[in-house]
Amino acid sequence: MAGLHSSSRPSSSSSLSSSSSSSSSSQQVFTSRLLLLLTLLPLTLAFFAFVLQWRGGLTDPVTRWSPDPFQFPGMDNPGSNVGSDRRSGSDCVDLLGRSKSPAFPYFKDWKFDVGSDLNPKICIISSTSAGLEQTLPWIFYHKVIGVSTFFLFVEGKAASPNVSKVLESIPGVKVIYRTKELEEQQAKSRIWNETWLASFFYKPCNYELFVKQSLNMEMSIVMARDAGMDWIIHLDTDELIHPVGAREYSLRQLLAGVPGNVDMVVFPNYESSVERDDVKEPFTEVSMFKKNYDHLPKDVYFGNYKESTRGNPNYFLTYGNGKSAARIQDHLRPNGAHRWHNYMKTPNEIKLDMAAVLHYTYPKFSDLTSRRDRCGCKPTKEDVKRCFMLEFDRAAFIIASTATEEEMLRWYREYVVWTDKELKLKLLRRGILTRIYAPMVIIQGLRDSGLFGSVIQSVQTTLSKEIKSSNTSRVDKPGMISSRKIGVKETTATARRILEIPNETSYESAIPPLSPPILDGLHIGI
Repeated sequence: MAGLHSSSRPSSSSSLSSSSSSSSSSQQVFTSRLLLLLTLLPLTLAFFAFVLQWRGGLTDPVTRWSPDPFQFPGMDNPGSNVGSDRRSGSDCVDLLGRSKSPAFPYFKDWKFDVGSDLNPKICIISSTSAGLEQTLPWIFYHKVIGVSTFFLFVEGKAASPNVSKVLESIPGVKVIYRTKELEEQQAKSRIWNETWLASFFYKPCNYELFVKQSLNMEMSIVMARDAGMDWIIHLDTDELIHPVGAREYSLRQLLAGVPGNVDMVVFPNYESSVERDDVKEPFTEVSMFKKNYDHLPKDVYFGNYKESTRGNPNYFLTYGNGKSAARIQDHLRPNGAHRWHNYMKTPNEIKLDMAAVLHYTYPKFSDLTSRRDRCGCKPTKEDVKRCFMLEFDRAAFIIASTATEEEMLRWYREYVVWTDKELKLKLLRRGILTRIYAPMVIIQGLRDSGLFGSVIQSVQTTLSKEIKSSNTSRVDKPGMISSRKIGVKETTATARRILEIPNETSYESAIPPLSPPILDGLHIGI
């Protein structure tokens, strides 16, 4: 028995070993099959998604933000497929030369003519002499983000028939020419008898423009009130509002969220930082901007101040105190080109911590000479002080008036163009510089859709006939507009109702364009 027991032990041990080996082998098989399944599953799903995309059944989310003529921020095509787009909207095929009809969230057709659908109603007032290459993208970009009405006070190129006729044809755009009648109307403004703008009177160049802008803003308040506007913004045609901070890329939505007790909203400005000296279309070629002091931690701003200025007089080339939107209300008045005020109270204002005004500052080399040609001051350090408020504008005027084109280009590359790649990367990482693509994608999408060309073409076909008929039917000179059209006479009573209040003896001075804060003890001249 002892022998039997001893002989059975190896047999039992052998069976246990065999069982353990079999169990280990089956576990390895299961593990390998599971790994194979986990590997094949995502590959199969990826292949399936690729097939759907290739056949047009799925939209790649990346393409929603690419510069595609049919997909860009502010455009949407809900509830329709490609086939239905091609079968419908034949009017858009004729006007835009496209088979697909993009629908903007705030506008029903290419004319953007849905005024009553917009709440709140927002208008922009601008004084400009720019051509269509700048004003058309500027207007339609702001229409996309929710602006319904534009009051354009035009001079120079902007007042020429080829430009002004196109501007007049755009729904929501009111063109006001600088006629003798307009000047006589503005000469009666109460502003001339008040102190807040007095220090800017009777001076040339930028000071003259500043006063003119303020007078135009005053008139626009009355026109905005008559048009039922809720908000008014003064903006130049080299500036775009960047309405981040709302659920959508929408100025309308941004202002709709402002508390009712707020009278004024300040948009800090970002300044364009061009990377080439051959920029032709700044709105679609410039994507790098320098952030405003108000949107940066103080230690970051002052810690990188010297590197950010690159030898220029200030952190920004020009102004750094932003622009503002004002709620339309009784006794509203301008306070210079950058702010609004109220004759009866100190406005309750807030400053936005995300949204900004993008200022395209000297983005083209030709901007040096174009600014020079608009001013008759002597190119001396003393004389330019009475013509320009900011140091860089003074230096730019002097170099443009005294240097050769080669010297000007060298100066432009040194002080305006960002050519140092390492410095750019460093300041981008630290948050001083930032990339902003939304405006360029929107404007490029509008351009690719054929919108700008169709607006111009529709006017050009009838311009010659209108000019011929106007020679016999119009009393006004070519390039001018009657007071009936600009609404001077119609708004006189409203102006009196809004502005006739007891005269104050004095007010705080208007806010001029101001440079950002400087580093203590640092002053750089160029």
